[in-house]
Amino acid sequence: MLSAEIQSIKAKFGIIGNSPLLNQAIEVAAQVAPTDLSVLISGESGSGKESFSKIIHTLSTKKHGQFIAINCGAIPEGTIDSELFGHEKGSFTGALEARKGYFEVTDGGTIFLDEVAEMPLGTQARLLRVLETGEFIRVGSSKTQKTNVRVIAASNVNLLEAINKKKFREDLFYRLNSVPLFVPPLRERGKDIELIFRKFTTDFAEKYKIKPIALTENAKELLMSYPFPGNIRQLKNISEQISILESSKGQIIDESTLSKYLPEAHDKPTTGLSKISAFSSEENSMNEREILYKVLFDMKKDMSDLKKLVLQMIKNGGEYDANILKSNPSLFKNIDVDAINDTEYEPLPNNKVTNSDIKLLPQDAENLNIVNDDILDISHETEEVSFSLERQEKDMIIKALKKNRNKRKHAAADLGISERTLYRKIKQYDIEEN
Repeated sequence: MLSAEIQSIKAKFGIIGNSPLLNQAIEVAAQVAPTDLSVLISGESGSGKESFSKIIHTLSTKKHGQFIAINCGAIPEGTIDSELFGHEKGSFTGALEARKGYFEVTDGGTIFLDEVAEMPLGTQARLLRVLETGEFIRVGSSKTQKTNVRVIAASNVNLLEAINKKKFREDLFYRLNSVPLFVPPLRERGKDIELIFRKFTTDFAEKYKIKPIALTENAKELLMSYPFPGNIRQLKNISEQISILESSKGQIIDESTLSKYLPEAHDKPTTGLSKISAFSSEENSMNEREILYKVLFDMKKDMSDLKKLVLQMIKNGGEYDANILKSNPSLFKNIDVDAINDTEYEPLPNNKVTNSDIKLLPQDAENLNIVNDDILDISHETEEVSFSLERQEKDMIIKALKKNRNKRKHAAADLGISERTLYRKIKQYDIEEN
């Protein structure tokens, strides 16, 4: 495709940048648009996949039909079939009247299914039928209906991995993947980062009636070297923050000032199909397991106090072995042993430490070489620890919802999970959204 045609598409859809990967993605979108083939758009969250679905629709033969973008991860599993395919009156509790689904409403148009990997397997089977035959059945009906809809799907996870884990249908993947289109992450677009930043800051300066800011050369280098795990969405947020908070202090932003607005990036993603450092993992770039990881990391700091307690009980319980410190120095590192001697402590009855007096983690008990009195038995603690993790997970969700004024989309982004997962957790913990 000629460069002039690509530039025309960029101008029409407000796409900024000139990186080879971006131009290639635009070229693929423009070439496939006039056909009726299904398109699977892959790329990280926030990289602009929906913009490419709009390019395909606008340049297609269905451009005069309706375009609907649907986030499959934001629709509860129990209602997604009704949303997509419609339902008949009385087909389920609350179905007070018949309702058309998106595939019926957009007949002759385009449906963009974002986060298609979040779609339940049963719904995937119904979607496959639409793609293969153009037919669907409303929930609670036995009548087959026809639809002529162009389906564009997008995912920020590796669908091949999802197939291996039995979470995505292989036949649906190959049906959707008639034409694959990869949207590059922001960090792989080079100087486009600076151009987009400049566009955002200019827009915000006009919006808030403030002076536009500019970056020094060192600040530009820092900006372009940052991995941007949240991609364009994150860059836009950073641009807005700096524009509002720094414009009154001066128009020129240096490296040290910019660095205050760039959160620490942890695990940089290695491919465009994973969801980031903070937003991506093997499958969903961050799902509910990440919440537990955060909780466990927070609990780690309590280990020092536990070690002090163990040492106190050993020394004051009457069965203190002086060789413990020598043979296991790493267990009690960073602990002032001499200071413990000054701590008031009431010895246990019979000067004996038993299972009822203290529970140790298996690895700590092994390091201490304590094997008498069943001191390694911690089975009674398992349920309590599990409840503790659940309580902390619930607290984190409540705080995220409160911080984002009960906007689930933003709360899910802060927690690093999908909106669908957040919805399920809210139901699981019976969290009230005020």
